[in-house]
Amino acid sequence: MTLKFGIGQAVTRKEDARFLTGQGRYVEDLAAPGTLHAVIVRSDRPHADVLSVDVTEAAGAEGVRAVLTGADYLADGHGGLSCHTLFPGMHRDVATEAALPIATDRVRFVGMPVAVIVATSRAAARDAAELVQIDYDERAAVTDAGAAALDGAPVLWDAAPDNVAFRVELGDAAATEAAIAAAHHVTRLSFVNQRLSANAMEMRACRAVCDPRDGQLTFHASTQAPNTLRGDIADALGLAQTRVRVLAEDVGGGFGMKGGVYPEDILVAWAALRLRACVIWQADRSESLLSDYHGRDQRVEGVLALDAEGRITALKVTGDYNTGAFLSAGAGVSPMFASTLATGCYRVPVAHVVSRAIYTNTSPTQPYRGAGRPEAAYLIERLMDAAARETGRDRVEMRRLNMVTAGEMPYRTPLVYTIDSGDFGAVMARALEAADWAGAETRKAHARAAGKLRGIGIALHMENAGLGNETMELRVEPDGTATVLAGTFSHGQGHETVFAQMVSEWLGIPFDAVRVVQGDTDAVRFGRGTVASRSMINGGGSLRLATDQVIDKARAIAAHLMEVRPEDVVFEAGRLSVAGTDKAMPLKQVAALSYKPILPPELGIGLAGEGGFKLEGATYPNGCQVAEVEVDPETGEARLLSIVSIDDVGTVLNPLLLDGQLVGGIAQGLGQAMMEQVVYDDEGQVLTGSFMDYAMPRAEDIPPIRVETIPTPTASNPLGVKGAGEAGTVGATPAVMSALVDALAPLGVTHIDMPATPRRVWQAIRDAGG
Repeated sequence: MTLKFGIGQAVTRKEDARFLTGQGRYVEDLAAPGTLHAVIVRSDRPHADVLSVDVTEAAGAEGVRAVLTGADYLADGHGGLSCHTLFPGMHRDVATEAALPIATDRVRFVGMPVAVIVATSRAAARDAAELVQIDYDERAAVTDAGAAALDGAPVLWDAAPDNVAFRVELGDAAATEAAIAAAHHVTRLSFVNQRLSANAMEMRACRAVCDPRDGQLTFHASTQAPNTLRGDIADALGLAQTRVRVLAEDVGGGFGMKGGVYPEDILVAWAALRLRACVIWQADRSESLLSDYHGRDQRVEGVLALDAEGRITALKVTGDYNTGAFLSAGAGVSPMFASTLATGCYRVPVAHVVSRAIYTNTSPTQPYRGAGRPEAAYLIERLMDAAARETGRDRVEMRRLNMVTAGEMPYRTPLVYTIDSGDFGAVMARALEAADWAGAETRKAHARAAGKLRGIGIALHMENAGLGNETMELRVEPDGTATVLAGTFSHGQGHETVFAQMVSEWLGIPFDAVRVVQGDTDAVRFGRGTVASRSMINGGGSLRLATDQVIDKARAIAAHLMEVRPEDVVFEAGRLSVAGTDKAMPLKQVAALSYKPILPPELGIGLAGEGGFKLEGATYPNGCQVAEVEVDPETGEARLLSIVSIDDVGTVLNPLLLDGQLVGGIAQGLGQAMMEQVVYDDEGQVLTGSFMDYAMPRAEDIPPIRVETIPTPTASNPLGVKGAGEAGTVGATPAVMSALVDALAPLGVTHIDMPATPRRVWQAIRDAGG
């Protein structure tokens, strides 16, 4: 029986009713009367010794309750921030020191906290912040990763005299060099994945309340990982985790940027504990652009070797990531995934990849939607286009010749992973058909007649998804309703809807009778939150196991009540029946009786289950995107005309929500391709400190997007899902840039770096003699 609200149905989101009626609860909504407001005094120097911080005048300003500095933080004996994503055997030569959340003797980037003002209003705190006097002794600064790695560059940390925080090295160097030396043709390209800002709709915020009775800390946060954040706050402030409760209600977007602890989290919690009060901090947009952990910022060189038939014989990748002034909680992720996924969807016999993370005087970097996966796809897809052009081959045939086939699955790559499932050929074939690839030349001719240049681009993409373990608890209440306690955390994905769909299908409980609880560390004892497209894989798998426990216990209780053996009881569609008879009980009745004092002790009290699922390895969502673009050669303006995205995300749980995830990811990918970039000048100052300077895609920039799926379920998890939250972003950047270069190719342009702004496109045309 197919349920209206079951798995695979296009169910609209439960959450949307409160969002559309203004009933969402974000951190800033919690600023009740009497709340104190924190403002962060930030460094305006990229690199300097702090000689003194004079807070005398600020402390005496109207409404000010406290002015806290690095000296106070040290005096209280608190600790620093840690990177949680450095793995032995993967990240080598790690050189890191504990980074305190507030400057004590040195600042290392513009925007680093130097003091915290706590006052009765935000306006009073801001006024007082202007009165803090800081004496600096400036040092030389460096903002570019390549420059920071040169001899004689300014050193940020004593532990890393060469400014290299760590490196990732995979593959066989000797075999790769030998294959390149023997190759019939070698393609070499250098790429830039520029620095980006996530720009979540809700800017970062937190609210800390210290209970004066017992010192218990309640911390409201705009975060993707409440349980992880609780541990980080407790560790930094020397508290038992039982003294810290983290609450995250509605969160207006994260995209990876909110996946780890920030200095402000620690500082606001510290201020609340010191003052035994309620303290709130809310960033504004310019503050976010300055101090949010940024994404990407990679420079990389790729070398692709081919034999005489055009088959890949080797891949060599050398890249540097700008990790910023210190290692964020997620700093190890992007260099790792950019390395492990470098071979993409292709049959590559040997490969060697080296990625370094380099300290610079910039804001730290953190995973941003895709986290290394878009960088990997961009690298291999641009190399495939270039190799096809240089050898006179068709771009599609080049890919078809080299892609891993469905018959070769599972396929072991030369860089760690074994791809378990997928049909790349079928996905590409459908993308070409849906995009009318065959008619592209006719459309190009029409554009030329109108004085425009039209191009079509293609990109295969594959990522890994689903990390680590997760827990989900499921309770069937005495009235037959259900409560899910989720270790994942929805910040726009629609978990309240999809988890309710699962429970409704598996237990026969009405969709509207399922409640999902998340984001409360007092209720959810463990959870890794939502990152890396993992929630349906790890969370859904755990919920399936919890549901099985509920069913097993319900069968045992029903067997006792109907005086049969548990193995004779069959559960189906919300009913427990004795096989071969008409004896049956609805689950709702069994749930009610499970709480009564009528059952033997071994059956316990209530009807509940807890599932803990650990994904072994990863899943491999994949797809193919085709983009079309039109360029005005006189102005350099490029206009996206269409994007087709065909994806294999495994089992589709809710096609409506899936479309939203894919389209949103594509929008962020084309934003990187066409316009977005965080820019620092040579002196370490941020030049893109508002949306007047940092270009964000608007509705008019988004072309018609056609999304379809060709699922090949995976056996790696109970639901057969592969993950979808980042797939759109992974494929969009290479597809768009492939189309742009195709449009400009008749003028002699063979490569252009992102973002492809009108000025950059215009200049590329002029440089090519167009």
